[in-house]
This record gives sequence, structure tokens and C-alpha cells, in this order.
Amino acid sequence: MEHSLDNQELREWYKTRGFGGRVGFGQRPAIVAIDVARGWLDPDVDLGSAQSDVLDAIVEVLGAARETGTPIFFTTMGFSDPAEAGPVYARKLPLSATQTAGTPEMELHPAVQRRDDEPLIVKPRASGFFQTNLVTQLISRGIDTTVIVGLSTSGCIRATAESAFDYGFHAIVPQEAVGDRCPSAHAAALFDIDARLADVMPVADAIAELRRLAPVAVS
Repeated sequence: MEHSLDNQELREWYKTRGFGGRVGFGQRPAIVAIDVARGWLDPDVDLGSAQSDVLDAIVEVLGAARETGTPIFFTTMGFSDPAEAGPVYARKLPLSATQTAGTPEMELHPAVQRRDDEPLIVKPRASGFFQTNLVTQLISRGIDTTVIVGLSTSGCIRATAESAFDYGFHAIVPQEAVGDRCPSAHAAALFDIDARLADVMPVADAIAELRRLAPVAVS
């Protein structure tokens, strides 16, 4: 059976076995924007792929967040020295040799227009939570809902959604605002994320919830 959100038969089969419940939004959301950087968005870079539609959707979500006063947290990856990755990581993922902190490939895409009050977290692994202070920053702001956008669906998005779920956050993934270099990996990962970890929903629905929960008046 095709492993995809479009496969309604498979979705129903999973539901009969206790998967795919809905958690919805809590009361205090934040955007967690994962690896929206050239290394993932530039097809001329080894890690990258053409994701213009995904980037447009991410920018739309970020715009709604800023309009409604919803906090935004960005991540990227990067090691000051390739040895920091560790031998197992480096052997499994030789790409770590190119993930140097501060290089243009690891810098955020200019389209996201990150502001000074929007934290940028440099993470050493796929999850935005692993060996970072993201969970502390979320808790300190009273955040109960993580709206996860960015790249790549089968890797860092899935890992971050799993961490958010494990920490007890409501996890939301706006469908059009995540992408992957491999379409089949993207489809399968979205299905599993929706079944096990987070609510996958259209960008329009996620933005509607941000507006409904807006801590400040929408201009």
C-alpha cells in the first residue's frame, strides 16, 4: 500500500489500530523553523534541492506568526570542527564534513528575514531539541504548542516532531511548509508524523489557529 496521506484506506487502517488521534493546538504556540538554509534549499549544494513552493509556504507561516505576536525559533546545523560530529555520525553521514558553522550553506535563507528577537539555535543532530536549549526557551515562555516548518521532512522535521511529542508539546506540522529532497521519503514521513507524532494540517488551517490564539491584536 502506498505510504501517503493521500491513501485514505491506509489512514483508516491505522486508525482502527489506535494511531492518528488529533491533539490540536494548545493555548500558546510558537513556530520552530528547522534548517531553512541554503544547504537545504539550493539545488546546487550537495544537500540541497529545489523547494521554492515550500519556502513560500514557510514565509507565509512566519508572516502570520509575526503579525500575531507568535514567537519564532530558528535552527540550523553546523560544527566548528568536523571532529565535533563524532566518528559514528561522520561515518554514517559523511555530509557532516560540509556542515561547518558560519558558512553560507548553513546560514538562514534571506527570504525568512529573521529578526533580532527570534533566536537562532545551532543544533548538532536532526532534532531541534537534541543538546540545545530549545526546550528551556519554550518552557520559559509558557509555550505548549510547536508549529514545525522547514527541511527535511524525513529527517530533521520528523526528529523534531518526535522530540516535541516526547516532551509533551502539542506538535503541528503545516503540510505545505515542510519539504524533502526525495518525494517518496517526504510522503512516507508525513504519513508517519501524522499517525504517530503530530497533527499534519494545511498551512491555511494552521494560520487560522495562530490568528485565533493571537496574543496581540492582528493589524
